[in-house]
Amino acid sequence: MYPKELEKILLNVQKPGRYVGGEINSVVKDKSDVEVRFAFCFPDTYEIGMSHLGIKILYGAMNQVPYFWCERVFAPWVDMEQRMREEGVPLYALESGDPVADFDFIGFTLQYELSYTNVLNMLQLAGIPLRAADRHDLFHIVAGGGPCACNPEPLADFFDLFFLGDGEEVDLEVMELYRQCKKEGTTKAEFLRRAAQVPGVYVPSLYEVEYHDDGTVKSYTPKEGAPARVEKRVVLDLDKAYYPKSFPVPMIEVVHDRIAEEVLRGCIRGCRFCQAGFLYRPFREKGIAAIDRQCRDLCASTGYDEISLSSLSTSDYSNLNQLIDTLHQWTEGEKVSLSLPSLRVDNFSPALMERINSVRKSGLTFAPEAGSQRMRDVINKNVEEAELLHTVDVAFTEGWNRVKLYFMIGLPTETEEDVLAILNLGKKVVDTFYQNKEKPKGKGVEVALSAAAFVPKPFTPFQWFGQDTMEQLRQKQRALKGNIPSRRLTVNYHDAQTSFLEAVFARGDRRLGVVLEKGVEMGFHFDGWADCFDFDKWMEAFAACGLDPAFYANRTREKDEVFPWDHLDYGIRKEFLWEEWERAQNAQTTPNCREACSHCGAACYKGGICVAKR
Repeated sequence: MYPKELEKILLNVQKPGRYVGGEINSVVKDKSDVEVRFAFCFPDTYEIGMSHLGIKILYGAMNQVPYFWCERVFAPWVDMEQRMREEGVPLYALESGDPVADFDFIGFTLQYELSYTNVLNMLQLAGIPLRAADRHDLFHIVAGGGPCACNPEPLADFFDLFFLGDGEEVDLEVMELYRQCKKEGTTKAEFLRRAAQVPGVYVPSLYEVEYHDDGTVKSYTPKEGAPARVEKRVVLDLDKAYYPKSFPVPMIEVVHDRIAEEVLRGCIRGCRFCQAGFLYRPFREKGIAAIDRQCRDLCASTGYDEISLSSLSTSDYSNLNQLIDTLHQWTEGEKVSLSLPSLRVDNFSPALMERINSVRKSGLTFAPEAGSQRMRDVINKNVEEAELLHTVDVAFTEGWNRVKLYFMIGLPTETEEDVLAILNLGKKVVDTFYQNKEKPKGKGVEVALSAAAFVPKPFTPFQWFGQDTMEQLRQKQRALKGNIPSRRLTVNYHDAQTSFLEAVFARGDRRLGVVLEKGVEMGFHFDGWADCFDFDKWMEAFAACGLDPAFYANRTREKDEVFPWDHLDYGIRKEFLWEEWERAQNAQTTPNCREACSHCGAACYKGGICVAKR
């Protein structure tokens, strides 16, 4: 039940619809029938969290079990948080309005390193002790999952356990174990010992860390029977995996206000900068019949008239044209549009575009990632300049006149010449438009170049790379801004300071926990938002804790260094990643998984493309 104080608060905050719940398809249960309550916490705003596919899948999977109840919790925006603190309103769940402190599990999805202060801030708002060691009872089990769980060490002191890999099965197994332990009256310590035996579950308190004098990790030693390496969980058969028939439909506009239908998991490409491409191996496709059935169910239950075919690289779906033709048998008649994110330069075609009726003729987005061919070979992008120019030429012929191209700066071995090649490639795209005799009449072309600062991530070949310093990145940004060769080109780039901090926590160890704790004391939250991020205060926090952030972000690792995540197993051999790192430094490419097996290690799961007939 919502507290009375909430009514007057909602009259004085932006977008009160973020905080009231009551959406169509939200799940409300009788508490007397529920044995385990799970607060699914998304450490960002309602609009971003409600756009996330993972929360929809796990929300539905948990709530299909009669005695489990999963409710949603989002980070209140700055104005709401201030009023909640002033009025003494604790963080609460949307479905019941109950305080998060009433829940057995407080689960966070960890999508982005700069959300870590929001995680701790939400625990604080809920009145729950931050450190796991201060939560003694079999209650308030703080759990985490998502891509950042591949190196959860900066959060290790605050979390009881982490889910590694696909969550549809392992989350429910741990909740069932908790239910049994609750009935047996076991201690929290015994529950965690048992949970550590569940494949895909990492209990950080069961591992002791030693450091060398130079600050690098010496070893991780498991205790109380915990496994030496924790293997991620993989759902191999996506046709049989749980997928929701409905999900809560937001009552205010959210970032992705449509149905997201996952068509595949993983990626065949092997881009060396892309953490997701390695974390989600092996590559697995969902069958056309299952996709068709799920899209029909979701359209019927939500009322949406747009379906986004979602994945890391949707255009790599092996029977994409057949899939779209199957969906068109009913979507066209019901005025439901299809959209395809994640298009690649090398498999864009008019035939594909003709099958999608929701793509506006105004803008297309592609990601060459680097301006020069040498750099694209370094990162294993496997896209040629000629392919990009052919693709945009086709798009211009088909009526498009706006193109956005994504790049990165600060990549390994990058020179100023490579940076300026971004502008040269953009100019060639502009020239291609004006050389096209079938381009849209009476329109000019707009080409937007977006340059993100590269952040090296765990479980990629670039995990050894020392990130460019902020001054080096700024110098490259100035080179881009100062040499724009055409009025038809615009250049945007991301702030180097946030990228630096992202690298610190992406490759950090347990010692960073005190910095996060200090940051929450200093009022840090929403660090991924420019209007909340304060770099100077972050540096004050590091100084107060006696830690140098450059040690984590800018230092190139040695081949045999023990990483803070080496005891976590995502199926990718470290030796393979080192081989790819060496190939990158020699600008040598590696074929994609459909062309040849590179023996990365993902075949250990005995499924997906690794065992499919080539």
